[in-house]
Amino acid sequence: MPMNTEFDEIRPYNNGEIKQVVEELLHDRQFSRILKGLVPWLPQFLRNALIRTAFIGVNSTLDFQMRFMKPVVKYVLHRCARKVTFDHNGIEPGEERFTFVSNHRDIVLDSAILDLLLAKAKFPTTCEIAIGDNLLIYPWIKKLVKLNKAFTVRRGLSPRELMESSILMSRYMHHTINEKKENIWIAQREGRAKDSNDRTQESVLKMLAMGGEGTPAERLKNLHITPLTISYEYDPCDYLKAKEFQQKRDNPAFKKSKQDDLDNMKTGIWGKKGHIHYQTAPCINTWIDELAHLPKTEFFTAVARRMDREIHRGYMLFPGNYVALDLLNGNSAHSNRYTPADKQRFEQYLEQRIGLIDLPQKDIPFLRGKMLAMYANPVINKEEAEG
Repeated sequence: MPMNTEFDEIRPYNNGEIKQVVEELLHDRQFSRILKGLVPWLPQFLRNALIRTAFIGVNSTLDFQMRFMKPVVKYVLHRCARKVTFDHNGIEPGEERFTFVSNHRDIVLDSAILDLLLAKAKFPTTCEIAIGDNLLIYPWIKKLVKLNKAFTVRRGLSPRELMESSILMSRYMHHTINEKKENIWIAQREGRAKDSNDRTQESVLKMLAMGGEGTPAERLKNLHITPLTISYEYDPCDYLKAKEFQQKRDNPAFKKSKQDDLDNMKTGIWGKKGHIHYQTAPCINTWIDELAHLPKTEFFTAVARRMDREIHRGYMLFPGNYVALDLLNGNSAHSNRYTPADKQRFEQYLEQRIGLIDLPQKDIPFLRGKMLAMYANPVINKEEAEG
């Protein structure tokens, strides 16, 4: 039978493409420089020989993740995180595959850590990952992420192109869950919520419901959507996000450069994180029928708000979150949640992070307020979600 080429523009690599892609990576000058930085004492021919040897027996993207990405992510977490925990309450390993829709904390690691946690919890496979093509700024990055089960989300499209792209991506995601039998990870919104006020975009849910068959509720149920909450004790990019807030305030036309994106990726990977926690809620199939009677104009709004509540309830909160909220409000309403030492530690952390921001006219009160909001918003949202 002829191979299905409908999704070639966006899909990860097929198993038969991996060997060729590895050869292309080894002949990519920028990728070679990355490898040289990792093992500068080895000559290039030895580095390439080691990579080729390491790829023996790697015949699928899952093999690639287990052989290469798993040890890399474990190494990063060993260096940069104090603790990593996972509570998959409401879902269990088995025949069913899930579409994890989560808040977005880190450009690179959100899905990579989830893959590691799923493997450790004995889920039968990891996730295919939705990633914006705006981040695939060099050919070697695109090749690497497609080896890592990534499918691409096109950005910067006209309204007509956006509609066509959304339909294609939705069809692919339904195909991935039901035919390929893979899990999926996708962020609840385009880009990260810079202020950690995590909200599900209705447009994401509408896109998910473009594929499949039946009513909107039936189409969403077909994807086994599972709200996922990612909590960081410390966000390595907090000062970069605060900096961007001031840049956009001072110049509404400001846009990040390719170098800015690379700096965010590098800082997010190697920066201090403290305790990281992943929390799943039960699959939305357990409650979505309660909303299925609503008109379409109200249905997606109601699903998005219910998913927000599930994600907000899943936050793991740390002393710094409560300190930030009290500092933001100028009171001590949550002082039972932290000690004087916790408060002093967080204030010192805050000053140190603000000191890293390199702007010619640094507005310290503004930057401080933005950073406090990043750490306070999860408390506000969780308290509201828990009523």
